[in-house]
Order: sequence, then C-alpha cells, then structure tokens
Amino acid sequence: MRSPVEIGKTAKPVHTFEQDKLAFPNAPERNFSLVENQEKMKASLAKVRSELGNYYPLIIDGKEIKTEKEIKSVNPARPSEIVGRTASASQKEAQMAIDAAKKAFPAWRDTPPEKRAEYFLKAADLLEQERDEHAALQVYEVGKNWREADADVCETIDYLRYYAQEMIRLGKPKRLGPVAGETNDYFYQPKGIAVIIPPWNFPMAICAGMTTAALVAGNAAIVKPASQSPIIAYKFVDLLRRVGIPNGVVNFLPGPGSEIGDFIVTSPDVHMIAFTGSREIGCRIYRLAAEVQPGQNHLKKVIAEMGGKNAIIVDSDADLDEAVLGTIQSAFGYQGQKCSACSRVIVMESCYDTFLSRLTEAARSLRIGMPEDPGNFMGPVIDANAKKTILGYIETGKKEARLVLERDVSHLGDGYFIGPTIFAEVPPAATIAQEEIFGPVLAVMKAKNLDEALEIALGTSYALTGGIFSRSPANIARVREEFRIGNLYINRKITGAVVARQPFGGFKMSGIGSKAGGPDYLLQFMDPRTVTENTLRRGFAPEED
Repeated sequence: MRSPVEIGKTAKPVHTFEQDKLAFPNAPERNFSLVENQEKMKASLAKVRSELGNYYPLIIDGKEIKTEKEIKSVNPARPSEIVGRTASASQKEAQMAIDAAKKAFPAWRDTPPEKRAEYFLKAADLLEQERDEHAALQVYEVGKNWREADADVCETIDYLRYYAQEMIRLGKPKRLGPVAGETNDYFYQPKGIAVIIPPWNFPMAICAGMTTAALVAGNAAIVKPASQSPIIAYKFVDLLRRVGIPNGVVNFLPGPGSEIGDFIVTSPDVHMIAFTGSREIGCRIYRLAAEVQPGQNHLKKVIAEMGGKNAIIVDSDADLDEAVLGTIQSAFGYQGQKCSACSRVIVMESCYDTFLSRLTEAARSLRIGMPEDPGNFMGPVIDANAKKTILGYIETGKKEARLVLERDVSHLGDGYFIGPTIFAEVPPAATIAQEEIFGPVLAVMKAKNLDEALEIALGTSYALTGGIFSRSPANIARVREEFRIGNLYINRKITGAVVARQPFGGFKMSGIGSKAGGPDYLLQFMDPRTVTENTLRRGFAPEED
C-alpha cells in the first residue's frame, strides 16, 4: 500500500481555459424562492390536475392505438386518485412496434447526423417552454417535490441538447494514418432497433436520455415505460412527435413486463436493450439477450444500470455541519429512491457520537407530506409494493442494529409515506448494509480509521456512487485512488449528477455500459467502420484534402 505522502502527490487532471470555452451549458433549475416561479408552478399544478384521469394510447408507426386492457397510474400520495390511464400492449402490439421500427430504420439511419440532431435540439427548446407542466406531472405521478421534479426536467433538456451535440461531433468521419496513396476513414453507423426500458424514479430524464441517445445515433426505438410512470413517458414521446420525428422511428409501448418484456428482449429483430432498474431484472435481460434466437444474425448489446449500496465516509476532521447536510440530502432526498442515494454512512470513532446526534436531529426536523406543498422535503414512496418492501427492511434492521429514528407518518392518510429511518451500530455484513433498499433507510456505521472505512465502503457487490467529507488532503487523495466506484463526490452530497459535468454510471453489480451524460455514451448505440481506399492512379498519388 502506498503511503499517504505518496498518495498526496498523485497528479490531478490539469484544467485548461480551453475547457471553459467548450463547457456544456446546462439548463438552470428554477429558483422557487422567487414569487414569479412559485406562481408558474402553482398554475401548472392546477392545469395538470384538471387533466388527471385522461387516457393515453400506444403510439406505433405514428398511429395512436387503443387497447381493451389499461394501465392505471395513480398518485402515490393519494392512491385513490388516478393520474391517467394508458393502453396496455400485448405481444400482438409489441410485434407491431418491432415491425414499425424495422420499417423506419433504413431511412432514419441514412438521415445525416446533423439533421437527426435538429429534432432533439427543437425538442429541448419546446420542453424548456413547457417545463413547469412536465414538472407538475411528476409531482402527481411519482411523488416528487417541486425541486426534484424541476431538476428531472432540466436533466431531460440537458440530455436532448448534449446528445444532439455529441452526435454532430461523432458524425464526422475521421481520416486516419497519413500514408501516400491510401486513405483510411473511420466512422460510425447505428446498430438497428433499440428497446428502451426506463425506470419510474427519473421518469422523464432517464427515459429521455436513453431514448435520445438511441435515436440521435440513428437507431429506431421502442419505449416500454415503467408501469408506475407511463404518462410522463407518453408526454416525452409525444414531445418528439410534435417536433416532427418520422413515424415509426420511436414507438410508445406500455404494457406488463410479464407479458411483453421477455418478448421484445428476445426478438431476433432487436439489436440492443438500454435498461435502468432493479438488479434482478437487469440480470435477466442480460441473460436473455445473450441467447441467439432463430433468424438472429447479430449479438445484442445491453446497457444496464442496476443500482447501488452507496456509502459516505465521514473523516475525523470533517466539517460535521456539511457532512450532516450532505448525508441528509443524499439519503432522504426523493425518499431515498435514487440509485445514487446514500444508504450507508461510515463515521470515524472520534466523531461518531456527535455526528449521529446531529444527523438524527436533522432528520427528525424534515417536513414530510404532500409533494405539491413546496414546504415538504419528503413525499411518498412510489407504490404499495415499495412501501411493503421498505417496511420489511426496517423490521429486519431492528433485529440487526439499533434503531435511533423512525418517524410516525400515520397522520398522512392512505398515501405511501415512510419517514426517514436511521439505524446505528450497523454491522458491515447486516442485510440493511448489503442490500439495496431503495427507500429512506440509512445505516450508520463506525470505523476505527480510514483503512477500515474503505474496507467497509467497498464491501458490497455494487460500485456506483460514494463520497467522503474530510479536510485532510492526504486522506482525500487516498480516497480518490482507492474508493473505486463510478462517481465519487468529495465534501458534497453524492446525488444529483449533472449531464456533461458528472457523467453517471458504475460497475460491478451496479451495471454495465458507459456513463450516461458523458462523451462515451453514444458510442454504445453504434458500430464503428473503417474504409480503406488505394488512391494511386497511373503511378501517382493525388493530393488529399
């Protein structure tokens, strides 16, 4: 092991002013302390409420298709309130969507990258005009508070613009290897048909990110949304239709995974699957996609983001005020329903008791209630199954560790509410310290030193996000090198990755694929080609451009 002195000398990336000129302009989040922005959001909430209960069809080859079966999307804060109803696809409609994508693909593939990018830049501009309505829908359909909902829409705008700009960059062939009498061109072509399976927790941003990447790269896509958030996904697909994207290029296919999930994943006409969700489903998709089906003449690409068991380390010299704030935001923001959320905090013995006391009181003060009230920090978890699962983990935690906080939320009615829950003295091998809970449950763990803290932090099957609060340059440098995870955050919260600034994704059982919102992401949706030409003519080599 290298000494702290050696680690402290580790070279950091060099910053250049040229990077500032090329910085991607992220969409700014709303400042809801301004009365003007509050009024816009209130008006949008009222407008969306007036539309609750509407019906949304499938979209296949540009046509709206109704089905006998329906998916009912409910407000998790008021389960009796139906946000909307969507058509529910069977294998018949799923095959129609595959056929439509297959038919649309050749012309879309051959559309110049700059022309494809224009659709998504226009969609970003349109979404920016309508952003408050889309955020308001998230408040009702998935229980996000104002800030979380607005941030999701901003991330969507960023994905649309960033991937459009990236495709313009990648769409230009590269001339390689200057050799007299020969040219060598390197360029990309799309894979074919992409199946997009987004989650409900970032119902527009991740849906848009995966779909935009597939489409702008020249693939045709089938979007199968999460059953908890199909209306938000419909609104995104409809946004693309409104800016004129050709029929069949993107198809909207809500339906039960048990009926159409395996069917579309195993179709011999599908070339790739982009998935974000549970480890169980992600591994199943990976296995099914690996099997070559009759009539299939390609190997399928799978991009899968499958969660984490993320840890924050609190060093003995940390600013505890900042550490408490960062942990609260990371563990309980959006009720802990983020793959990047902090579910473990590993604290040095010397400051453990003080940190735990401050953390507990801070969590006790959090406001919980209806997400349309901007004063509430926490709202409901997504559905009854999630609530049951989380409560089961809490009961397990009571047998494994010391419960220090459990909030009573019974006064909030029949919504799927769970308050912030904190356990102390949690053993590293405990169930609540190893398994992803996906809810507002935090395990506080004690470490003698940084060696033990890193051992605990890395002692799970995941490697997605993590962080450290420390004032020690040597310890920070060591953590940068040894805390091997996808996204490491130092002296700040570990959630809220921003497109182009913090490309997001992990490894181990956190998933497979390059980082979303980064310069490598689009490459996964394309195949590279090399064309070599002998340019000698009658014994001479012409000048090359």
